[in-house]
Amino acid sequence: MKIDIDAIHKALANPVRREILAKLRDPARHFAGQEMPLEYGVCAGKIDQCCGLSQSTVSAHLAALQRAELVTSKRVGQWIFFKRNEEVIKTFIEQMNADL
Repeated sequence: MKIDIDAIHKALANPVRREILAKLRDPARHFAGQEMPLEYGVCAGKIDQCCGLSQSTVSAHLAALQRAELVTSKRVGQWIFFKRNEEVIKTFIEQMNADL
């Protein structure tokens, strides 16, 4: 699998993005009470609430994570749900272990 190491580093340079990824690792714990099943991912609105930042700021962080392919999104009706892209994260960690 080919990944963009530089885009991932850039995305991970921001502490809010790292926090979002960390919380998406265990969505049942951090995003309880979501109406839709967590198998869809976590609703963007729940991520906004969790971060305590404006919707537009969180959207920009989620967009950066998507560009780096660290998260995937799925639209269901008017809502967008986000999940960690475990395959990319695993490949990134393996690459870092091999390179450093």
